[in-house]
Amino acid sequence: MSTDTTRMGVSAMAAYVPALRVQLQDWSEWTGNSWDKIQAVVGSSFRVPARHENVYTMAANAVLRLIRQNDIDPGEIGYLALGTESSRDNAAGAIIVKGMIDRALDGLGSPRLSRNAEVPELKHACLGGIYALKGALRYLACDARGKKAIVVATDVAEYERGSTGEQTQGAGAIAMLVEPEARLFEVDLLHAGTASDYRGPDFRKPFMRHFIEGYAPNTLRPSDFPIFSGKYSTVSYLDETVHAVEDMLQRLDTSAGKFYRQVRGLFFHRPYHLMPVQAMSFLYVRGLARGRNHHDELAALCSEAGVAIDDVFRETTSSPDLYDSVHRGEAPSDPYEATSRVAGVLRKHRTFVELLVEKMSLGSRAMAQMGNLYCAALPMWVAAGLEEAATTGCDVTGEPMVMVGYGSGDAADAIPIRAPEGWADAARRIGLPAALEGAIDLTREQYESIHDGRDPDYPPYAPSDEFTISRVGQRYESAFQDLGVEYYEFVSAVS
Repeated sequence: MSTDTTRMGVSAMAAYVPALRVQLQDWSEWTGNSWDKIQAVVGSSFRVPARHENVYTMAANAVLRLIRQNDIDPGEIGYLALGTESSRDNAAGAIIVKGMIDRALDGLGSPRLSRNAEVPELKHACLGGIYALKGALRYLACDARGKKAIVVATDVAEYERGSTGEQTQGAGAIAMLVEPEARLFEVDLLHAGTASDYRGPDFRKPFMRHFIEGYAPNTLRPSDFPIFSGKYSTVSYLDETVHAVEDMLQRLDTSAGKFYRQVRGLFFHRPYHLMPVQAMSFLYVRGLARGRNHHDELAALCSEAGVAIDDVFRETTSSPDLYDSVHRGEAPSDPYEATSRVAGVLRKHRTFVELLVEKMSLGSRAMAQMGNLYCAALPMWVAAGLEEAATTGCDVTGEPMVMVGYGSGDAADAIPIRAPEGWADAARRIGLPAALEGAIDLTREQYESIHDGRDPDYPPYAPSDEFTISRVGQRYESAFQDLGVEYYEFVSAVS
């Protein structure tokens, strides 16, 4: 029996973020940065995992909330996928989350997840969660045999203090129930665009960095700080997302101008607030150049930016190898300098600002409070946007929307989505505002000591209704070894 893939997608979502929070206004005062600039470019705050938390506890918290908030029968789940770039184990991944969920369900008097469930972990920088979602959809289309899927995207984004990425930290998890007949949003894989191209040291976490002198010299705890180059990473993001979106437009057999007019919601991977705005302005200029009816508008923008329109045309039809100069040991170059300058001018225009408000504002305020979530960033924004739409009476039923995912290294996906009839009921159950409640703001001393791994002046925080790391294995004997293996417990709600 063939499976109708046109209605497949996500039926429910649930989120978890750590309670510990750094207010970026406070951080700006601590570090001498401009709060006005940080607020405009980055956001308002970011979350920090407590010492009993990691990506697996956050993922398990989100999955358990998903099950409980939506009365999901655990036995119907045949696929549990984990998308993350913050794994703490190179052998096991999603099975760790499954084990935690099963033991918690035991304690709650509920049946376990299906013993026959697949448990893959998918990794590609910040795109792992989207790859996990695509894997779940393909599972449903091919061999689910009536089962459903759960996908959870989770990450910890951490950077060295004093680095250019410090203000873009964050942590959290988002879980999704994936079904043949979606109740929250349908995913159109048939018309999804994709792109990939190797970028070398764009944004990496090479294992060997931990053994090279000079890496993270001021941090006493095990850390996962990335190796990155800000400008090169930004150009890589723009280049790959453009190629994925333009591939999607070709599959949809539509023009950029027509699509941007008709689309109701634009959701991008967002390492910080301004990055999706930069991407959209870049795509908009490329659309003007590729179209036949908007060259006058492009000419006016080029004149304002002091750029020759022919340079934008040339960049639009080019296919540069960004890694080539880096591979030769030279400094990376920007092959889209003219387009970027025009996009910068465009972002100041009232019509473009209105476009952002109309198509990219849903959920944006909530996302500004969480910081960079890596794999969880894009699906979390979709969750925030749909829940805000449902609670404010913004009807997006049947309206075209798109998710644009990106993972450094790099690769990108552009995936059309639509909200089916009755989506608002599922959206109201997401519970993101509740997930953001109970935040504990860190002082400078608390933040720095937790970040650096010194004995922290720890804030009063007792875990409740959540998973914790209860202990770490110490045995390293010939008969039995568990050295470094983390053991987990579910702490019931404190009445």
